[in-house]
Amino acid sequence: MQTQLADFIRDTPEGGEADAILRKCVHCGFCTATCPTYQVLGDDLDSPRGRIYLIKRVLEGAPVSGKTRLHLDRCLTCRACETTCPSGVRYGRLVDIGREVVERRTWRGPWDWLQRSVLSFAIPRTSLFSAALRIGRAFRPLLPGRIKKSIPPKTAASLSWPASRHARRMLALAGCVQPALAPSINAAAARVLDRVGISLIEAPGAGCCGGVRFHLNRHEAGRDDMRALIDAWWPFVESNQVEAIVVSASGCGVTVKDYAHLLANDPAYRDKAVRISALARDLSEVVPLDFPQIRAERGLQAKVAFQSPCSLQHGQQIRGRAEALLRRAGYELAPVQDAHLCCGSAGTYSLLQQEIAGELRRRKLDALQAGAPGVIATANIGCLAHLQAESAVPVRHWVELVDEALQRRVNA
Repeated sequence: MQTQLADFIRDTPEGGEADAILRKCVHCGFCTATCPTYQVLGDDLDSPRGRIYLIKRVLEGAPVSGKTRLHLDRCLTCRACETTCPSGVRYGRLVDIGREVVERRTWRGPWDWLQRSVLSFAIPRTSLFSAALRIGRAFRPLLPGRIKKSIPPKTAASLSWPASRHARRMLALAGCVQPALAPSINAAAARVLDRVGISLIEAPGAGCCGGVRFHLNRHEAGRDDMRALIDAWWPFVESNQVEAIVVSASGCGVTVKDYAHLLANDPAYRDKAVRISALARDLSEVVPLDFPQIRAERGLQAKVAFQSPCSLQHGQQIRGRAEALLRRAGYELAPVQDAHLCCGSAGTYSLLQQEIAGELRRRKLDALQAGAPGVIATANIGCLAHLQAESAVPVRHWVELVDEALQRRVNA
């Protein structure tokens, strides 16, 4: 693809990156086969190929309208197109650049602006989100059906956390919404890792990874969250107290692993970001596949349908590890058709694009429940909450299932 970028972007770091990405695209259309919004809407401008064309025009100086912004807003940034693309187009990075330019050059309506502002303010602040969730749960029986389903009930899962007693130590990302929605996930991760000789700890003040505000096109606010998280972790990292940073929410994991790129132009944090990205691991990467402590007898557990989040299989390019750990813990895995397609969660997408997100959830649940599982497992808190709102069977994080299987083995 030939490009002629406009003066406002040509000689900037973002312009150089966008130009290199655009020149890789050959408009073959392979991406349309795996694009969720194209599958639902059938509009080429709601496919990666169409959005690449729109971004190219914007960066070349063409007029920008709300229609261009709408097509970019509808993108889930699931990055399935990157997995499919034979040319190696880094679409996720290109759409971030395009969205930032379009956001600066267009005006949102009052309701759209208000929604995004509230989400940007409330979600990254764990205490504020937790307070709002407690109020929502208190009034849940009185709320309309659609709103009621979006507020998950409080679970009674174990929150016991083993004492730090091993030479091997790793940091865990608490995150912004997971401590309120499902604090049992990191507790289960700590118990499973304790069994294999690893102590999992959390750093005080380590909250949002920055992904929420960054993907709401508030890029500098998102980077501020990233810097704050690095500051919270840095004393542990600088003194070599931990060997890795474990992220149990794959949506956060893909962001933390990208810090080296996202903060590359920040001289104060550039080097720290490189080190943080290098240390970041998805939870499935640090639980050993061959440790005897996690082995359990097959056939004793419920059948599981695993929903592989886009941030895990496309963003981090991790496939099969969580499934292998579930099998090793004794679970039978049900087949899932079109497992590569997005469930519609995508961070705040399910709140801002409810119609498309709802249709993608319906399709995903049909595929997950076709094998009659007793439980659906996932690796991301956003996917878990989004699916659970309409699922006929429980939706859990895979590490909770592994932890429960191991506990049953001890008590047998």
